[in-house]
Amino acid sequence: MGTSVMNKENYSGRSWKQKELFFLVTYVLVFYVIIIRRSLQLSHDHYTKLFGLRPGWLIPHHLNDVSDAQWRNFRGNLPVLTLVFGVFTLLANLMRAFFNLKVRGMSIIWLLFSFVYLSYLHGACVIFVLSIATINFLLVKIFARKKYFPLILWSYNIFFLVCNRIYEGYSFSMFGQQWRFLDNSRGSFRWHICFNFVVLRMISFGLEYHWTNEDSHFDLEKHSQRCHICKSGNTCYQALQERSLHVDKFGYVVYLCYLVYAPLYIAGPIVSFNAFASQLDVPQNSSSVRDVILYGFRWLLCFILMELMTHLFYYNAFANSGLWKHLSAMDVFIIGYGVLNFMWLKFLLIWRFFRFWSLVNGIEAPENMPKCINNCHSLEGFWKNWHASFNKWLVRYMYIPLGGSRKKLLNVWVVFTFVAIWHDLEWKLLSWAWLTCLFFIPELVLKSSAKAFQAQSSFREFVFRELSAVAGAVTITCLMVANLVGFVIGPSGINWLLSSFLHKEGLPVLGGLLTTFYVGTKLMFHIEEVKKTSP
Repeated sequence: MGTSVMNKENYSGRSWKQKELFFLVTYVLVFYVIIIRRSLQLSHDHYTKLFGLRPGWLIPHHLNDVSDAQWRNFRGNLPVLTLVFGVFTLLANLMRAFFNLKVRGMSIIWLLFSFVYLSYLHGACVIFVLSIATINFLLVKIFARKKYFPLILWSYNIFFLVCNRIYEGYSFSMFGQQWRFLDNSRGSFRWHICFNFVVLRMISFGLEYHWTNEDSHFDLEKHSQRCHICKSGNTCYQALQERSLHVDKFGYVVYLCYLVYAPLYIAGPIVSFNAFASQLDVPQNSSSVRDVILYGFRWLLCFILMELMTHLFYYNAFANSGLWKHLSAMDVFIIGYGVLNFMWLKFLLIWRFFRFWSLVNGIEAPENMPKCINNCHSLEGFWKNWHASFNKWLVRYMYIPLGGSRKKLLNVWVVFTFVAIWHDLEWKLLSWAWLTCLFFIPELVLKSSAKAFQAQSSFREFVFRELSAVAGAVTITCLMVANLVGFVIGPSGINWLLSSFLHKEGLPVLGGLLTTFYVGTKLMFHIEEVKKTSP
C-alpha cells in the first residue's frame, strides 16, 4: 500500500514538473522575443546619437558597435596575433620533434619566441619586466624556506602591482636623463597592464617552491577514481597542478619562460607553475587533436555570434554614450542585461583564443568561461564560472592559506579587495568588490541554513524549491547591480540606477524582471537535475 502511494506521488511529481518545464520554456522564449524586438528598435531609433559605431561587414547597411576599446583592439589585431602564434607554433613543434626537447629545451625555445613577442609589445620596457621578475626570483630562492616567506612574497608583488599603476609603468627619465631616449621605444602595448598577470605567476612560482618540502593533502588515487580524464589513462589539469615537482624544475630559465609564455602572456588563462612545468616536459594529453580542432571551430562560431550581436544591438554604445540614462526603466534593464551578455561573450572570445593556441602547443590552461552567464543563479556559482582560472588561483594561493571555509565570511572581503586592486586602482572596482561581499553574506547564511533543512515531505520540498528560486532571482538582480556598478556606471551611478526602478513607472518593471529571474532560476534547476541524471 505504502509503495503504491509513493509511486503515485513520484508519477504526479514528474507530471507536474513536465508541465512546469513547458511553461518555463514558453515564458523564456516570449521573454527573449520581447528583448530582441525592443533591442532592435532601440538600436534603429538612436544609432545617430551613439558613439563608437563603424561601418559593418557582416550585414549590409548595418553599423557595427566597436565602442568597447578592449574588444576593438583585440578584434583589430586578430590577423596579426593568428599569424604570429601560427608561426611560433609551427617552429616550436618542429624543434620539439626534431631535437626531442624536454623541460629545459622547450623552456629555452619558448623563452626566445616570447622575448621576440615581448620586444614588439613593450619595446625597451622589457627591462622593467625582467628586473622585477629577477628580484622576485632571488627573493624566492633566498627566503622560501622561512615561515615568514609568504608575507615577503605578497608584500613585494602587491607593492609593484600598486606602483606600476601609480607611475603608469614608469618613465626611463625617472632613473636619469641619460636613459630618456628609451622612452621613445616603449612598444605598442603598455607593459604594466600585462604585468598584472605576471604578478600572479610570480606568486604561484614562489608559493609552489615554498611548498615543495610539505606533504600534499591531495589524494591522487581517490581523484583518479572520480575523474573521467584520469580514468582513461590521461592526466587532467588538477592532477598536474597538485603533482609535486623536483626542486630542479624551479630554475631561472623555466621560471622566466612561465612568466612570459607567449600564448598566455597578454590575458591568460592563468595556469599554475606546477601544471605549466609538467607540460613542458610532457605535452597535455587530456585534449586530443580532434578536441582541439573542435574547440577552435566553436570559437569561430562564437566570433560570428559576437559580430551578429554587435551589428544588430548597440548595447555597449548606449552605455558609453550615457544615452540610456534618458530612457525608460524597461529600456535601462534591456541595455544593462545586453551589456553584461556582451562582456561575457567578449571575454569568452579573448580567453578562448589564447587558450586555443596554448592547447595547440601542448600546454593546457583552465577554461575561463565554462558556463553561460545566463545559467548562474548564485554568487558562488557565478564566480566559479567567470574568469574561472583566476578563481582557481585565488582559492589555491589566497583563500585556503587564509583559512578556507572556516573563515569564509572574513576571507571573501580580503579576496575580493585584492581582485579589485589587481584589476585597477579605481573606486568603482572597490565598490564592485565590496558590494559583491555584502551580497555574499546573506547567500552564505541561507546556504548554511539550507544544509540543516531536511525536506521530509513533498510539500516541504516544494516550499524549499520555491524559496530557493526566489533567492536565486534576488541574487541575479544583485549580480547585475554589482557588475554594472563595477564595470559600467561606477559608484556615482548607483543612485540613478536605483531611482530608475524605484519610482512609480519603474516598480512594475522591477517586479517583471524579478519574476523573469525567478522563472530563469527554476529553469536552471531543471537543467541541473538533467545533468545529475545523465551519465
